[in-house]
Amino acid sequence: MPAPHRLVVLVSGTGTLLQALLDAASEPGYPAAVVAVGADRPGTEGVERAHRAGLPTFVERLAGHPDRASWDRALLDRVRSHAPDVVVGAGFMKVVSPEFLDGIGCPMLNTHPSLLPDFPGAHAVRDALAAGVAVTGATVHRVDAGLDTGPVLGRTEVPVRPGDTETTLHERIKTEERRLLVEVVRGIARADAAPGTSRQPQT
Repeated sequence: MPAPHRLVVLVSGTGTLLQALLDAASEPGYPAAVVAVGADRPGTEGVERAHRAGLPTFVERLAGHPDRASWDRALLDRVRSHAPDVVVGAGFMKVVSPEFLDGIGCPMLNTHPSLLPDFPGAHAVRDALAAGVAVTGATVHRVDAGLDTGPVLGRTEVPVRPGDTETTLHERIKTEERRLLVEVVRGIARADAAPGTSRQPQT
């Protein structure tokens, strides 16, 4: 069996997406494992989940740097030190630069609570309700230089129910986001481990 794909997970909040990956990695045969967790703020539940799992963590606060570019470089150094095969933005509420994406030497994934390209941005669930759509959902995509514009790797639909609020709809979407992320990571790791396939080298 090939070694599990090394995941570095970036969080900003409660870390439920992180927990889904931790739970999956505890199952025999899951082809990926979280090796480190980073955050953009101290005291998050996501970092506490990592501590309870015995994982190394780091916090890189934007306010701790003179400008965004220096924060971005510091975050890149932290991530690269763990030699990831995949970086996962799991509710990570900061936009990283093209230089960061080029420098990590591997794909970065993100989840989004809509069926991209519909409703990009920070208020996707609210926007879907305002538009009156009957179906929205969750997307996992590869991060690129745009805002929620990277190649879609997986999507799943979530019906909008009569009387849904932003909170009730978002909770159902989050359930699907967690499941979808676990499956997309599984697919990437298995594809990279297929005969004749080599992982992207770390630089």
